[in-house]
Amino acid sequence: MSEKARVTKRAGLIGFLTFLSRITGLLRDAVVAFFFGATWVADAFYMAFTIPNLLRRFVAEGALTISFIPIFTGELKQSRESAKILSNQAFSYLTLLLILLSLLGVLGAPWILKIMAAGFENEPEKFALAVYLTRLCFPYILFVSLAALVMGILNSLKVFGSPAASPICLNLGLIAGAFLSFLFDPPAAGLAYGILLGGFLQLAVQMPDLVRLGFFPRINFGVHPELKSLLGLMIPAAYGAAVYQLNVVIMRFFASYLPEGAVSYLWYASRLFEFPMGVFAIALATAIQPTLSEDAAEKNWDKFKDTLNYGLRLNFLITIPAMVGLIVLSQPLVRVLLQRGEFDPVAAHDTATAMMAYALGLPFLGLVRIVVPAFYALKDSKRPVIFATLAVAANLILAWLWVGPYKHNGLAMALSASTVVNAVGLVWWLRRKLGRLGIKKMVGVCWKAVLASAVMGFVLWWPQYRGWIFVPGSSLWIQGVEVLAAVLIGILIFFFTAKTLGCDEAKQALHLIKRKLLKSGPAAEAME
Repeated sequence: MSEKARVTKRAGLIGFLTFLSRITGLLRDAVVAFFFGATWVADAFYMAFTIPNLLRRFVAEGALTISFIPIFTGELKQSRESAKILSNQAFSYLTLLLILLSLLGVLGAPWILKIMAAGFENEPEKFALAVYLTRLCFPYILFVSLAALVMGILNSLKVFGSPAASPICLNLGLIAGAFLSFLFDPPAAGLAYGILLGGFLQLAVQMPDLVRLGFFPRINFGVHPELKSLLGLMIPAAYGAAVYQLNVVIMRFFASYLPEGAVSYLWYASRLFEFPMGVFAIALATAIQPTLSEDAAEKNWDKFKDTLNYGLRLNFLITIPAMVGLIVLSQPLVRVLLQRGEFDPVAAHDTATAMMAYALGLPFLGLVRIVVPAFYALKDSKRPVIFATLAVAANLILAWLWVGPYKHNGLAMALSASTVVNAVGLVWWLRRKLGRLGIKKMVGVCWKAVLASAVMGFVLWWPQYRGWIFVPGSSLWIQGVEVLAAVLIGILIFFFTAKTLGCDEAKQALHLIKRKLLKSGPAAEAME
């Protein structure tokens, strides 16, 4: 099997498991929306969860998954025993750091919120609740960051099943917390305890694979020769890879000054927007990173560029139609998934418009998720930081300009625009560093994806425009069936149109889907 086929196969497995995770995530958001809606209580909870979630991106996905895999993969090629020592030391030092960070977060919660949610100070009750929930949520970073380290070890060993399935645990924890919220005072505390439970389970579910492979962590406070290199990459990686979340913090800061519900609208919209992001783009980036690290370690630059180019082509093939689908189906999607209980039609409408603004940046965010790991595979942590800083500056300026006239939608548009800045800068520099990246091939796939998406978008939009489907007064069950049918029809129309236009990547994807349906399916591969 060729390496491209392996990458596609891994991405398919990760995408399938991530799809299950996102489905449970949608269920979790629907449950939370039912109990708490887009009220000031929900605003306080989502702001409280933003802070440890941001640190998770800094310490976990940002610092570990991206920077740890290249170094661990290189060490693994030299000596398995040495790689075990490196992983043990990383686990030991990280645990100490996270315990300290959790304590600082619990003690410093009021001051953190005075900076990140300054607008809440105008409403003392909301501010006090946000502080309390932040203190409850903060230890989550301990469990989820250790889970990210274990994920990095397993992915380097080409095990993707349990790491990709682990986020399901967080969703189940939050669902349990929402249903049991009546047992707590205030009820929102149930959500915070659900987050802690979910974080612990994310770590626990990966441990059997770690034990099976002989990498169960042991306390070791020695200093491995590669530990310094790891720290050297982790610090800039934490910022560079987490720039999207840093931009989210900027957005939440401005949203804290907007009327009640703005923080919640943006949260729910980002969760729906991240569905295709997690299922496809992040799955692809996760699958491709070990191969990029191996190519870089072997200094096989032609293969490195070929693998990267293939990943970027697949990214555009998936994210462009996903962007169009999210925009065209935004209103019915939000109505079907969230509009019930405390989540009223006004909240549904405002969430849908924010999701449309988010969707505009989807292809570029997918590109960033693939290109940033390529930089760290090359041991270049400087450039992602530079372009990430430019993106943050762009987001800050645009958010300030657009929040007045466009409210929360302006903040979502600013975030999308800043992602474009980051993506263009990263590709430009990688082109300078490695030479030709096969931009012509990528542009060819983009145009075919745009044309096929336009056909798909028209077919999905026209019946809505004529009032044949998604009638606001009709039953949510009927609209749910219509949404599901629209999504399936849209996928088929896109892929068959792209195939007709001669898009080889679409043909490969259709072949893979056909093979899965005729043979064992994703469940069998999950055993790998």
